[in-house]
Amino acid sequence: MPRKLLKFLIIFDNTSLLYFPGQFLSGRVLIELQDETPALGLHFHVVGEGVVRNGRRQERTYDKENYIDFRMRLLGDVDQGGPAILSPGIHSFPFKLGLPLGLPSTFLGRYGWIQFYCKAALRENNGIIHKNHQVFIVMNPIDLNLEKPILAQPFTCEVEHKLGVACVGGGQIKCRVSLDRGGYVPGENILVTAFISNYSNVTIKRTKASLTETIEYLARGKVVQTEKRELAVLVRGKIRPGGKDEWHNELYVPPLPPTNLHGCHLIKISYDVFFVIEPKSMEKEVKLQLPIVLATYPFRHSGDAASANTWPESVLKPDTHTHYPSTLPIFRPWLHEKPSEA
Repeated sequence: MPRKLLKFLIIFDNTSLLYFPGQFLSGRVLIELQDETPALGLHFHVVGEGVVRNGRRQERTYDKENYIDFRMRLLGDVDQGGPAILSPGIHSFPFKLGLPLGLPSTFLGRYGWIQFYCKAALRENNGIIHKNHQVFIVMNPIDLNLEKPILAQPFTCEVEHKLGVACVGGGQIKCRVSLDRGGYVPGENILVTAFISNYSNVTIKRTKASLTETIEYLARGKVVQTEKRELAVLVRGKIRPGGKDEWHNELYVPPLPPTNLHGCHLIKISYDVFFVIEPKSMEKEVKLQLPIVLATYPFRHSGDAASANTWPESVLKPDTHTHYPSTLPIFRPWLHEKPSEA
């Protein structure tokens, strides 16, 4: 029996598959037939959803929220009595939909995801249903120039901590850590400046700075799973009793989704720079936490007309009419790289 359906495709006008909230999602469903085919209908469904799943099937915690649920008939009428007859050849059925404002960015995680896709189903008169689907990517950008001005300013965290036992020569360590600002975009570097003074009799084994991503998955209003990953790490060596050390090092920001996922209530993303002092012996490590914001558009410097040309290639540039980043923050191949020595 010859095959009637030769092609059944969902084709977007935007071949990059990347869309921003408020843009139009447009394209066509393309069907190529070898023979004349009676069809009861061609159904089209646009879906945007956030899902959290945790645990095995029997004890699974599950929650879901919908962002888009739009259905239309591209062929066939409810009031139409019989099937529509499609002739042999190529048939094109256009679609166009305005994406809602406030959609969260596409995200794929271990325990949950935010996903957008289209589904098409062609129903033949004989009961056969042909199906196809096509994903598209949504990016909800964050512009640092529209966030709190304090993110453009350097900020500092300080700590004094006792090491050892006072009666046998214990003492303090003092540490001051600064970041050059509080907001960044992928492709930029975080300048970490630190001053450590070891007034104790305990040797500090090493100091470490790390850019860390924390993902919280929520179901029914409660956090059911947390992922924490070190995305970039720098390490420096010993500081002996009475010694000092200074940091002037940079942490590279790889392609990442922005802080939080605006519009999503099930998945929360935050970023921090942790500065850790690891003493020898049984002493507990000292950890300083400096929260930062990761965005899509970088800070613009007033009076610098050429600044757009110096931005990293991985960020969106606001001086063009249409913005398409060169990398999408979905996969993270750098997670298993070894930390580098500062």
